[in-house]
Amino acid sequence: MFAEARQPDEAASAPDEGYWRALLEQGEFASGTAPLLDGETLWRGLGLGSDPTDGRARARMQEEAHARDWAAAQAAYQSGQSVELEVVGYNRGGLLVAWNSLRGFVPASQLLDFPPLLSEEARRLELSRRVGQRLSLRVIEINPTCNRLILSQRAASEADRRRMILAELRPGETRRGTVTHLCDFGAFVDLGGIEGLIHISEISWGRIGRPSDVLQIGQVVEAYVMDVDAEHGRVALSLKRLQPDPWQMVEQRYRVGQLVQGVITNVVNFGAFACIEPGLEGLIHISELAEGTFMHPRNVVEEGDVVTARVLGIDSKKRRLALSLRAVASEQWSVVSEELSTVH
Repeated sequence: MFAEARQPDEAASAPDEGYWRALLEQGEFASGTAPLLDGETLWRGLGLGSDPTDGRARARMQEEAHARDWAAAQAAYQSGQSVELEVVGYNRGGLLVAWNSLRGFVPASQLLDFPPLLSEEARRLELSRRVGQRLSLRVIEINPTCNRLILSQRAASEADRRRMILAELRPGETRRGTVTHLCDFGAFVDLGGIEGLIHISEISWGRIGRPSDVLQIGQVVEAYVMDVDAEHGRVALSLKRLQPDPWQMVEQRYRVGQLVQGVITNVVNFGAFACIEPGLEGLIHISELAEGTFMHPRNVVEEGDVVTARVLGIDSKKRRLALSLRAVASEQWSVVSEELSTVH
């Protein structure tokens, strides 16, 4: 249900390794820090100097360290997990952060509370103030081949907000939200940082053709929380469960033998369905449509027809309502026949 950051398409036109190397090399780093592209600081920390005899060990350890760090970054990218990294430098485009042997880039557009429309000098000053801070970040692009590691403070903040909302949501609650997307199988509703799905079967007690028959994008709705799957970030919502189930009191509102008016909603081979109130449909079996022989129920009724039917049976537990048109027609014919015989 959530739109995740996509892996960059390596086949597409994109900055090459030289571009991303220059991005790091041209950054302005805090005192005592370095891009680590040559690995010198890493090697000194491991007790390896510049002795040529250490060359192969350095190369092997560099490769292993990079592999571990890229694997960790890839895992964080795929899981959407936020990481806390230190800002070690900046350039005019954003901040440079340290991930062990890697250097990542946080574009200024992905920073929280970064003032827009700054002069060049003010922009650099604002970025330099953040050097030394530790930021909660989320990986939004990763490509080890191009030495590309792009992170976002905004995405991490949104992810943290989603986790907080998921932790607060409880089945049985009612939440207000805004419809953000409509599709054939339902509607997505923004609950203030996380989207929930209202399946088409949970929109109305009645039969609907498509969600757009009832809802529209931008509409504010009250939704019932059916289920929360925090692990996968999924929330199941319902509109109809905030309304009375029309089948609950059906036996108190209707009785066998009663005449009801309804609208034909669906015609099938074995009969037709008629809606007598929103969410309450009854079946008129083919044998109860009319007297005589006819090829198909559509020869008798069509969708949209308004009909008067007699209630033959009610079963609220199985949500079944049996109706008849033939019984009404037979009764009407008997009345007419009686009137005619009286006249003669």
